[in-house]
Amino acid sequence: MNRRDALTHAFLTDLPMEAEQFPNLIHAIEDVARDVLTVEKNDPDYTASRALRRLTDPDRIISFRVTWQDDAGDVQINKGWRVQGSQVIGPYKGGLRFHPTVNEDILRFLAFEQCFKNALTGLPLGGAKGGSDFDPTGRSENEIMRFCQAFMRQLAPYIGPDQDVPAGDINVGAREIGYLFGAYRAHAGQFGGGALTGKGLSYGGSKLRVEATGFGLVYFTECALAAKDDSIEGKRIAISGKGNVATHAALKAIDRGAKVIALSDTDGALHCQDGMSADLIEWVQGQKDKGADICDPPKGQGAKFEGGKVAWDYEPDIALPCATQNELTEDMAKTLIDGGVTMVGEGANMPLTSEAATAFHNAGVTHLPGKAANAGGVAVSGLEMSQNSHRKFASADEIDAALRDIMSDIHARVCVDGSTENGEINYVRGANIAAYRRLADAIVAQGIL
Repeated sequence: MNRRDALTHAFLTDLPMEAEQFPNLIHAIEDVARDVLTVEKNDPDYTASRALRRLTDPDRIISFRVTWQDDAGDVQINKGWRVQGSQVIGPYKGGLRFHPTVNEDILRFLAFEQCFKNALTGLPLGGAKGGSDFDPTGRSENEIMRFCQAFMRQLAPYIGPDQDVPAGDINVGAREIGYLFGAYRAHAGQFGGGALTGKGLSYGGSKLRVEATGFGLVYFTECALAAKDDSIEGKRIAISGKGNVATHAALKAIDRGAKVIALSDTDGALHCQDGMSADLIEWVQGQKDKGADICDPPKGQGAKFEGGKVAWDYEPDIALPCATQNELTEDMAKTLIDGGVTMVGEGANMPLTSEAATAFHNAGVTHLPGKAANAGGVAVSGLEMSQNSHRKFASADEIDAALRDIMSDIHARVCVDGSTENGEINYVRGANIAAYRRLADAIVAQGIL
């Protein structure tokens, strides 16, 4: 066992949590620890402060009951959480997700990752995550509104512009943010526009917030290609998912000259051998908005839906997993490697299993981790916070230019710490170390709290 593995093993063994209870969190911690513990041990201030150990435990976990009434008049009860990871470099910042799979393990993992992602942006943002096991599927508009209002009644005392600023995530879009913000405003008795991001343009939202994560993913991918003296033009790109991140990444990739050959959902994959048109992507967005499937694509687009398939079955040059955590398994990684994939960029949070990540590393496939590649969403959320503070709003072109600059800056930071002896860039290692250094420097500077 080499020194890095020995340090990681000892660190994980010392954590006061059971791997069986928190598998996603342990996976995320192990991914970071393997890269940063040698850095920590070589810096006496980092070592003395136990910076990484402090980051593995959130500042606090707020859990609460959400009681609301459905359309039949029956009382429904759900569980809600807010995991406030670290505010050492800024107010807590991170999304809310409503999904039956939400639990403390997932939210702790996401909050931990969010701390590192937000640190990489260079913006003054801490890390948090929250949500509920509420399932919006099949619920009426009024039921979703009542649930959001009940959820915010419990969360409101713990958030605010300089305290904790939630945003959207899975199943929490513009509609839900509107209901949540309305409930927060009623609770606070003041406008408090900076208390949430992802707001509608009519009440303090930012241009391009909806597009930001997908657009930013493509901009980061372009930076990584440019570092290899390559470009995205003509590249065959497969994207998992059909939601906000997936479809906006697809639209931006098409705009930049790539061929998007696949999108997917839980039933199968939408495949277009010669590349999808923007019109087809917009059709997918419309289906998603209606809660409809994508099994019957419009005629004349050269697209077909194949049940039981995944986006990785079509031999892409670049794979962009944009659906959810642990979606890309070792077997799928081998399929991509055999098909000639050269780059994998994470649009979702931790979409690769550890076995898949290892397979790509061993095969020499460039792996762009989510904490760097999908930071565009939180970057524009940070810009929304700034616009709210200044009471001055930027144009879409200004936000787009700022987003490109932020993603380019993230790439440059990652390259500094990720450069290897053979001239290649280890993006996973570089992202972990660059984010850790910023967090650890702040922890050391502020003392033992």
